[in-house]
Amino acid sequence: MEHAPYHYDVMARAIALIDDRAGAPLSLTELAESLGMSTSHVQRVFTTWVGVSPKRYQQFLALDHARELLRNNFTTLDAAAEVGLSGSSRLHDLFIRWEAMTPGEFARKGDGLTVFWGWFDSPFGPVLSMATDKGLCGLAFAAESGPQAAMADLTARWPAATYIEAPDSIVEWTQAALTGVGEARLLMIGTPLQIQVWEALLRIPSGHVTTYSEIAKCIGRDRAVRAVGTAVGRNPVSLLIPCHRALRKSGALGGYHWGLPVKRTLLAWESARETQSLDQRNLA
Repeated sequence: MEHAPYHYDVMARAIALIDDRAGAPLSLTELAESLGMSTSHVQRVFTTWVGVSPKRYQQFLALDHARELLRNNFTTLDAAAEVGLSGSSRLHDLFIRWEAMTPGEFARKGDGLTVFWGWFDSPFGPVLSMATDKGLCGLAFAAESGPQAAMADLTARWPAATYIEAPDSIVEWTQAALTGVGEARLLMIGTPLQIQVWEALLRIPSGHVTTYSEIAKCIGRDRAVRAVGTAVGRNPVSLLIPCHRALRKSGALGGYHWGLPVKRTLLAWESARETQSLDQRNLA
């Protein structure tokens, strides 16, 4: 499904308003008045983009939603391999092609690498996107950290690289990542352990979650849960490499490099999309 920039703007404002209430219900009338729109228009645009009504979406944002996901949508990564990115729970029709930088290339800290970057709008806040000629290497949500911190965070990972502001050259990959439509190429730049962890994250279907310990088990590092958690947190490509789908065994959200409110919003949004997809399949 295509998403017009206007709808992106409406959704960004609507989600921000809902999130700002911190769990206090926001009625459709209040939401519409805050947006300066009619209730019918807000309901239609929101339901078209998210898949459920604003009222239902707020239920997905409940503090115990993560525990509910673990009960009902927990994925072992062995099982996820059978579903993977081609399954019904994938992020819309997105197809990801990816490759990893070699350890030697990573050790050079980006020396000889040209990274193109640009800022983009999304319903989850401002997004800083970075890419080489091989694919996206950075996708940072800046709603919580702010733009300067997000830029400093990503550029510090590859300090020897050359950075060129060129949003037009990376807009197609970025929009594919944000809308889930089209093809997004991905270049993983990290240590061997980080690459292993990020590969495992790629196997978690949209609308599902796993645990840090499950990821450690999957990559044969059962006793290195803390190191695995650190690697999850160092993922530079949010959304495409879905580190937001990793939770603690207790059902707590755990950490999120780009801010826990963003993680909670992403999980709620994906759950809403998955619910819509299931409802449509049941009616078919």
